[in-house]
Amino acid sequence: MAETLARLFRHAVSYGKPDIILTKSDGKYQPISAQELYRRVGKLQLDLKRVGIGAGDRCAILSENRWEWAVADFAMMTAGIVSVPLYPTLTGEQLQYMLEHSEARVVIVSTPAQFEKVQEIWDTLPNLQGVITCEPVAAVDARVIWLKTLIGEDALTNEERREFETSISATRPDDLASIIYTSGTTGTPKGVMLTHANFCSNVNDVDFDCRPTDVCLSFLPLSHVAERIADYIYFNSGATVAYAESIDAVPKNMQEVRPTLAVGVPRFFEKVHDRVMDAMEEASGTKRGMFFWALRCANDALPYRLKGTPLPTGLGIKVWLADRLVFAKLRARLGGRFRNFFSGAAPLAGHLAEFFYNIGVPIYEAYGLTETSPVVSLNTRQAMKFGTVGKVIRNVQVKFADDGEIIVRGPNVMRGYFKNPEATATVMVDGWFHTGDIGKLDEEGFLSITDRKKDMFKTSGGKYIAPQPIENLLKSSPYVSMAIVVAEGRRFPSVMIVPNFEKLRQFAKQNDLGQLTNSDLVELPKINELFMKEIETSCAELARYEVPKKAVILDRELSIEDGELTPSMKVKRRAVEIRFKRQIDALYA
Repeated sequence: MAETLARLFRHAVSYGKPDIILTKSDGKYQPISAQELYRRVGKLQLDLKRVGIGAGDRCAILSENRWEWAVADFAMMTAGIVSVPLYPTLTGEQLQYMLEHSEARVVIVSTPAQFEKVQEIWDTLPNLQGVITCEPVAAVDARVIWLKTLIGEDALTNEERREFETSISATRPDDLASIIYTSGTTGTPKGVMLTHANFCSNVNDVDFDCRPTDVCLSFLPLSHVAERIADYIYFNSGATVAYAESIDAVPKNMQEVRPTLAVGVPRFFEKVHDRVMDAMEEASGTKRGMFFWALRCANDALPYRLKGTPLPTGLGIKVWLADRLVFAKLRARLGGRFRNFFSGAAPLAGHLAEFFYNIGVPIYEAYGLTETSPVVSLNTRQAMKFGTVGKVIRNVQVKFADDGEIIVRGPNVMRGYFKNPEATATVMVDGWFHTGDIGKLDEEGFLSITDRKKDMFKTSGGKYIAPQPIENLLKSSPYVSMAIVVAEGRRFPSVMIVPNFEKLRQFAKQNDLGQLTNSDLVELPKINELFMKEIETSCAELARYEVPKKAVILDRELSIEDGELTPSMKVKRRAVEIRFKRQIDALYA
């Protein structure tokens, strides 16, 4: 059982795998052995120590997922250095704040483009002494060095190995391991301080069902704590970790490495689902009919499967045929070996959970926050309930405030916010962390999340409205890519909708609306009528005061670059409302 991330690394390499990491090189995936990973981590760690970077110092990682990320992180974890992971999508201005606030002494960057961001702000960072690059860059500066130059190809000497092993053993559970800056849906990002014990408690207490035979595809940003803890679990379990080339390359990479496990976010699963449904729309009548017949069979079997009871003979035969003739082919598009996915960061819509369960690739939804390292609760193969985020994990306690806020205590709860005792005192009371999420436990112990406390709306008529459940219902429509409910202080709720533009153009073609731009298309009365019908259908089970009465149909996707999404793809609700204030106000005129 890992007590520190340094010892977790030692345990990971003890499996002696010839392919502890798979990385894309020269057009195909190449293995890195456990022995070679140990050598690279040891060389980098010792080089950092030789230039005076040691226990307690902060070093940043500005990189996409790749083998260098793991090497850099483990080099820090085995030396007592505090890592500061940074999203590669951040702007120079955002990076400047985090690098200055954390007092990072070294930053490891992936590409020349990431190096340029740092180079532009370096003069404003008095603590930054050097940059290590994963790829060669055009820089005539002794403070900039290529990672491969540091780690070389020479084996560790006996003396180096002894020094490396001593530092691994010297790392303590209560040592600070990382400062992770929150995405910041509102206000200035806060630096969450997580110790080795925080991370390791999650590794030890989360029932992830990861095995040495697993191949795990890592594609969510490692700067996000969910992917990072997942990767630690993979390594600790002796699995192989394959790094995706990019988010866009994930479908291709799935075919190449044929993974068995991965962590995703709802947006990823929405896109996979939408691609399947779009393909069925274009398929022949026979193929389309077979697909929807298979889904009906799976839906009929769902109650039995969730309870673990045998299927009636006739239904069992149908389900077997549906799997052989339809679902096996869908799974083949994902590589053909997936045992299951895990999902976090945002609520998973019910229709997505049911769809993936039906095709034989269940998604186990989890709940947590950066401040809880991150997992608080998790659905598992042994205990799963749709519409919930599972049961609270071992050694973690959950209780509820009078207003329903979830409050958490356990070894996974952060030390506090870096250099921000006031913010820490606001959320940490008598050892309990106040999450800001509203939820409840059912009689079987499954946790459900209602909404973010700060996102609860109160209409001018005094009605309280939770936007997330409404938004998830709206996203069940094939025409809705994203939905943002507006209601605070208003007479009634409305919604901003980002359409599924591919489906919308198909609708336009079928209704002879012409080949229009997105901007012209969303202005058509026929399109507004379509979405109002979709709202009425999707929200049929809601109380009337919860159903959006009007809609703003946006003509583009929201983006990180425009400040509308966080790097972890969460909507910056207030920023979006300000950006589209004119259109929203017009709904209530």
